[in-house]
Amino acid sequence: MIELFLAGALLATQPQTPPPPAGGQDPIALEDVIISGRSLDSLISDFVGEVAEPNRNRGLARWQDRICVGVANLRGETAQYLSDRISTVATDLGLAAGSPGCTPNILVIAAADAEGLARQLTEERRRAFRMGGSGMDRGGAALRDFVETDRPVRWWQMSMPVDSETGDTAVRIPGDCTNACTSAADYAPQIAVFAASRLRTQIVDNLIRTIVIVDVDQVTGLSALQLADYIAMVSLAQIDPEADTSSYASILNVFETPEASDSLTDWDLAYLGGLYAAERNQLGERAGRSEIIGSIRRSHEQLRDEEDAGEPAAE
Repeated sequence: MIELFLAGALLATQPQTPPPPAGGQDPIALEDVIISGRSLDSLISDFVGEVAEPNRNRGLARWQDRICVGVANLRGETAQYLSDRISTVATDLGLAAGSPGCTPNILVIAAADAEGLARQLTEERRRAFRMGGSGMDRGGAALRDFVETDRPVRWWQMSMPVDSETGDTAVRIPGDCTNACTSAADYAPQIAVFAASRLRTQIVDNLIRTIVIVDVDQVTGLSALQLADYIAMVSLAQIDPEADTSSYASILNVFETPEASDSLTDWDLAYLGGLYAAERNQLGERAGRSEIIGSIRRSHEQLRDEEDAGEPAAE
């Protein structure tokens, strides 16, 4: 296993005593649905409701076609491993991964003083965190939490409402304009509606930037794979930093129970697969979530079929 060297320090796996799961019950894995006494649809709905955090009044965002992972403050072998693993998860979802030398839109930074780095970045490059367009970020309170939190890994994402038909920006960004920049129309996006509907929309939300800061002193109990998969999960989807996923077998629990998940679990893979398979064309946040839930259900069924196909036939 590749060992993590962060800021010159070796991140060796250390045994930890995990807290008992909520309610004294083991986390639910997808294959446990039948014995859990709850329907799969109910479990998926609750999981999505817990982990998904779209920007205010917007639908769930995802990367549209291409990601480029950059890793800073790590030694070469470790940085390459994290970049390669995150890129592999992305390509499995149908995204393209940038070649070496590409401009990163997913930037992972290791730091001994994670809060200090977050504060410095947000003060010196405020526009990189809040571009000013409606629905492009989680707001000022969330940005303060990004700076002040003591979580081992903190992340900040920017998304862009776009026209799914053309890819054009569908929100006004302060300072941006077209033509002569002399009238209000020059500062507003122009969207041609191809099929007007009260139930469907051609405006979708795409992720455009993710910044992840890793506190090197708080990740010493993880393997390289665990850390890379955790970062992949929070970089490729909009995940609530306050989500309580203790009832589910998920990589998001890795800091509380590191021995429970060596990598992305079936719950995680089904969630990501469902998010990237959904059309996202239903109007309204609730309808959009329902579409994601249905897509996750189909993704789970595909995972189950693949697992069944890999098992030896019963004699």
